[in-house]
Amino acid sequence: MNECYLGIDIGSISTKGVLLDKEENVIASSYIWTEGSPTKAVRKVIEILKEQIDESYVLKGIGTTGSARKLIGLMLGATVVKNEITAHAIGTLSRHKDVRTILEIGGQDSKIIFLDNGIIADYSMNTLCAAGTGAFLSSQAKRLGVEIEDFGDIALQSKNPVKIAARCTVFAESDLIHKAQAGYRKEDIIAGLCKSIVLNYLNNVAKGKRIHGPVVFQGGVSKNKGVVHYFEEQLNEPVLVDEDGHLMGAIGVALLASRSLDKKEYSWDMKDISFETKGHECMGCSNHCELLQIYKDGVLVDTWGSRCGKF
Repeated sequence: MNECYLGIDIGSISTKGVLLDKEENVIASSYIWTEGSPTKAVRKVIEILKEQIDESYVLKGIGTTGSARKLIGLMLGATVVKNEITAHAIGTLSRHKDVRTILEIGGQDSKIIFLDNGIIADYSMNTLCAAGTGAFLSSQAKRLGVEIEDFGDIALQSKNPVKIAARCTVFAESDLIHKAQAGYRKEDIIAGLCKSIVLNYLNNVAKGKRIHGPVVFQGGVSKNKGVVHYFEEQLNEPVLVDEDGHLMGAIGVALLASRSLDKKEYSWDMKDISFETKGHECMGCSNHCELLQIYKDGVLVDTWGSRCGKF
């Protein structure tokens, strides 16, 4: 019998999944768009992962992280449910034991994690503005008529990056339109966007914090060579990008599930689970809490949002 462990990172833009064997090697992985439905995305991820392994593998643990971790953890009966900071730190340390700073830029948020001798010492997150995130870059790529996968290579062709005001999405877009209409070269505009994302991150997410190497950069934006280049330029420090950097949260939470003492055998057949959420306002007191009720196979299994503790 071959044991394996499932880790799922459910974000607002993308859903990532990995399977680890008992030696903690990645034996299957998946990265798909969430498309506004985390439950459907997770079912799809599990089906994709199943197709990459043989039938001898038995699922012995499940971990969830990301913005929908509690919902999906409840749906799957997860062994471990952890926040993104912990999951990314554990995943990164499994590959890079001496890492001191983790830079992470995802689809709609970004974070920085500081470690000291393998222990999380500090962190900071930016979830209030989409400027400088993967979604922001994708929208600008479409505006410029460029595939997002080619963004980094084009940026590296520039000798004179244009200054783009990227502290706000609205200002950045208007500035980009102005620069394009003024006749600036496309590679200079794209390089300027990549550089502005780095400056925005360092001035906001990492504001007032000292960055020590080794530095690991992860999240979907880490695949952009232009952004990596300008991080190295600004930090005067090598920036390492792991080939599985976009999956690191899922890897971290799968590792936690594999190391948990609470192991059991899970069924692979999760597509038949009926899972539904219903919202309503409780009028039981002056709080008027907006409750979210969770039903699994037609049975109420949890209620979220109560401030008085009644539920």
